[in-house]
Amino acid sequence: MKSSGTTYWNLSAAMMRTGILGYGGGPSVIPLIRYEAVTRYQWMEDDEFGETLAIANALPGPIATKMAAYLGYRQKGALGAIIAVLAHILPSCIAMVALLSAVQFLSTSRVIAGMIAAVTPVVAVMLGTMAYEFGEKAVKGLGKYVGIAFFIISLLLLQIIEIHPAIVIVLFLAYGAVHFRLLAKMKARRKQKEEGL
Repeated sequence: MKSSGTTYWNLSAAMMRTGILGYGGGPSVIPLIRYEAVTRYQWMEDDEFGETLAIANALPGPIATKMAAYLGYRQKGALGAIIAVLAHILPSCIAMVALLSAVQFLSTSRVIAGMIAAVTPVVAVMLGTMAYEFGEKAVKGLGKYVGIAFFIISLLLLQIIEIHPAIVIVLFLAYGAVHFRLLAKMKARRKQKEEGL
């Protein structure tokens, strides 16, 4: 569904901000993209963003670029996708080319090392906040005990057994589809019983 209220300028500005401020790679950019898409411009609901993020995680390639392409396509079609991706990647590409000659100096600079050390906790807090909000939604949707059980299962699969994250995401997406169908059938049966009484 394309939004008629979204301009190419809004789309470009949003993706440019995520590209410039998204320090530390894909995962650190996701909270910024979420803020632009869900909070600032309200292009989608939080639930849809979570679903899109899960699917994007399961596909190959950089997560932030895939999210930018999806948002652009959703708002303005194929041209929107191209503009969103370019707006997202160009600032960092230009900055990388511009700073290439200074890499030797920057790599040994204590100032730069201090900047990196200062930014790392901010990225961690942003990711933690987003994870907490998604966890809260999972607990509301699945129930407290099932939500906690799934958290433990995913932790075991990812950290102990070391299964690839894409496989874990696909497994949980498959379970989610079955879970909600079963819930719908159970509710329908309860309704029939209540009406029968």
